[in-house]
Amino acid sequence: MSTNDLLKYLSVALASALKFVGGPLTGVALGLHWLETALCTLIGMMFSVVVVTYVGKAVQVLIARWRKKPGRRFSAASRRAVRIWKRFGIIGIAIMTPLLFTPIGGTIIAVAFRVPRPSIFLWMLLSGSVWAVFFSYLTYRLVFFQIWFK
Repeated sequence: MSTNDLLKYLSVALASALKFVGGPLTGVALGLHWLETALCTLIGMMFSVVVVTYVGKAVQVLIARWRKKPGRRFSAASRRAVRIWKRFGIIGIAIMTPLLFTPIGGTIIAVAFRVPRPSIFLWMLLSGSVWAVFFSYLTYRLVFFQIWFK
């Protein structure tokens, strides 16, 4: 593996750590195989999940210690998250994370609902695996059709 390949993989992982769909788009742009892109996308998402899960608890404690009055509880996003949580629990949050919340946002929601870390890791890994394969394959197929129709 060359340094150039490693940088490509890191670029896909970083893009998907911030915004899940960014991973497959970056993989296409860099000319990676769709399976490589799916794996790097999953790695990037899980990196975000692990970091936010461990840092999230510490941030909650700091905010609670410094905050004098409770923060604003109800917004459109928080209401949507609560509806999904009440209906589906951590599984619903994990499934919707790549679509609606981003890896960071979905993990923050899971931490806010005090989901145990092993459950967060398991369900985010399963959800991320399925979505990474789906989005990567779909992105590559759409590019193929775009080139084919030119």
